[in-house]
Amino acid sequence: MRFFTAQMFRFAWAEARSCAFAVAMFAGLAASSVLPLPIPRYDALLLHAVAVTVVFRALRWESNQEIAVIAGFDLVGLAFELVKVRLGSWSYPEDAYTKVGGVPLYSGFLYAAVGSYVCSAWRIFSLRLVAYRTVPVTVVALAVYVNFISQHWWIDLRIPLALALVVVTWGTVVHFTVGAHRYQMPLALSLVLIGFFLWVAENIATYLGAWQYPYQRETWQLVHPAKFGAWALLVSVTFVMVASWQATRGRLHLPARGRPRGWALPVRRVPPPAVRR
Repeated sequence: MRFFTAQMFRFAWAEARSCAFAVAMFAGLAASSVLPLPIPRYDALLLHAVAVTVVFRALRWESNQEIAVIAGFDLVGLAFELVKVRLGSWSYPEDAYTKVGGVPLYSGFLYAAVGSYVCSAWRIFSLRLVAYRTVPVTVVALAVYVNFISQHWWIDLRIPLALALVVVTWGTVVHFTVGAHRYQMPLALSLVLIGFFLWVAENIATYLGAWQYPYQRETWQLVHPAKFGAWALLVSVTFVMVASWQATRGRLHLPARGRPRGWALPVRRVPPPAVRR
């Protein structure tokens, strides 16, 4: 019991470190909702996000390469926002000088926060993958991204794509370190768990006025539970981008000599291989 409690504390601390950028963004959202500001709130949030990025680099909490990857998420997120806001999926009701097509530029940093989490978790937990199928997973993730836009003009393929994602990640295992011990779990399960916590974060964000769904205009309501599944799918896009970058650094696959036999259902402790951090 003492071992379990200690490991849970170490895991929670490592998760908190991985979420540092997202926590800083939520702190800015919370503060800007109650403090008087000399400039529009969305503009202040953009300055806050840029300042957080600079501070994280100065403290060496993120490397230049990680910031470059995170900037890629910012651009991908902004492109997604421009389309979805134009189609009325959600809106940013407050005025701002840094709004383009109804989308405040700070919103890209919300997607960057997800990218920062995956990048940081990869480093802090020393993640490695077993039986990861790069091309099929990338193709499905790209289809997921396209479907979230094309569904407004064509049929919604969310359920078939979810099934396809399960198929292409079947047997793929994530290995991670907590303290001095190594564990493994199915990749599909990790995507579902991240998606759930993103849905929780989305509820907090909309409550703080980060953006607004049409059914939240009169009064705040819980974000529809279907968004949980949407986030679980969308996070696959983030994962694929980070995995592609990690592959160029030789930090994607677990060395064959360190692979234990058997599946992780749902989480299993394994012998710690010598992996490069």
